[in-house]
Amino acid sequence: MIAVGQPLPPIEFTRLSADGMETLDNRYFAGRTVVLFAVPGAFTPTCSEAHLPGYVVLADKLKAAGADAIACVAVNDAFVMKAWGDSQNADAIDMLADGDGSAHKAMGLSMETGAFGGTRAQRYAMVVKDNVVTVLNVEAPKAFEVSDAETLLKALNP
Repeated sequence: MIAVGQPLPPIEFTRLSADGMETLDNRYFAGRTVVLFAVPGAFTPTCSEAHLPGYVVLADKLKAAGADAIACVAVNDAFVMKAWGDSQNADAIDMLADGDGSAHKAMGLSMETGAFGGTRAQRYAMVVKDNVVTVLNVEAPKAFEVSDAETLLKALNP
């Protein structure tokens, strides 16, 4: 599993924007501070009721504390991620897709969920500064205690 102080491995995400489908790689993180949080699946209960909404509510404070961007990622396709972001009024959040789970496998942050959906992202939040992980909070299975927006805000504002 990737650790604090390590650079991100080569990864790619997709995003559906007003300009169409785009592929984002490590250049997305270059030269800036990005809060990246992952959920096991879009439209799932904890993800929709607590995880993403917390970042929506605190987006301005996270940016005031030094985040240049806030990104939510899941092992879903870019169409699902855009629809989920739209349904959650997540205009301040970049909704990224790791459609085949390869980015999470490369970071050692994937999990196998069997019939639920196969390979998924573990629930986590990290701060990435110029492609280097400076904060990494990975949840225990079925937990939601350390990857929430308030915890990340405290990490940016010690």
